[in-house]
Amino acid sequence: GWSQVDTLREHVTKSGLAKKIELVIVSPLLRTMQTAVGVFGGGNYTDGASASPLMVEGAGNSGRQPISSLNCPPFLAVEACREHLGVHPCDKRSSITKYRTLFPAIDFSLIENDEDVLWEPDVRETNESVALRGMKFFDWLWTREEKEIAIVSHSGFLYHTLNMYGKECHPTIAEELGKHFANCELRSMVLVDRSNLGSDASKYNFAGKIPTGLDMPSDVADEKEAEEASKN
Repeated sequence: GWSQVDTLREHVTKSGLAKKIELVIVSPLLRTMQTAVGVFGGGNYTDGASASPLMVEGAGNSGRQPISSLNCPPFLAVEACREHLGVHPCDKRSSITKYRTLFPAIDFSLIENDEDVLWEPDVRETNESVALRGMKFFDWLWTREEKEIAIVSHSGFLYHTLNMYGKECHPTIAEELGKHFANCELRSMVLVDRSNLGSDASKYNFAGKIPTGLDMPSDVADEKEAEEASKN
């Protein structure tokens, strides 16, 4: 509930993590969006502020004050990280039109359909399908420029997705990845695309050059001296 959200918000603030997050990606279900803005949002919203609120007052019968979009990272709703699709009404989302009125500052531009066309009342998505969807989601993550990203998703989705990646890991790591997430649990992970190792040059790199004259490195100076001697 909201008490868990408040506790997690206190943790990410005190730990300094809140200042490092560059982007918050959130599943477009009411419970995940409430959690995301409650943990990573900008605090209480003031009427007349220069930016739209992340969440309006009482969104989803929460009884909560509006949450500001100032002094916090941008929020992006992504359908690919939703929970198991189908059958369970709690995993069906409302229309994006409705969500935009409740969460004005969340970016819903990547969601193609206003109504939920993915959820089916009589067909439950298979575990394998969830895992494959999750792997495609992680493939999409590589296209983002941000390095520190908070993902607010669901236990089932994360469980099946991370278990797929755990198959290539040491058993100890695989066991850790395979644990179900508790409600409002936060885990920090470093994702590495091994196919791109060494291909992403650091923005802090600086191309230097070999100086001439008295500041020339001694080994280079020795080579220069030897070259001059051979010419004579």
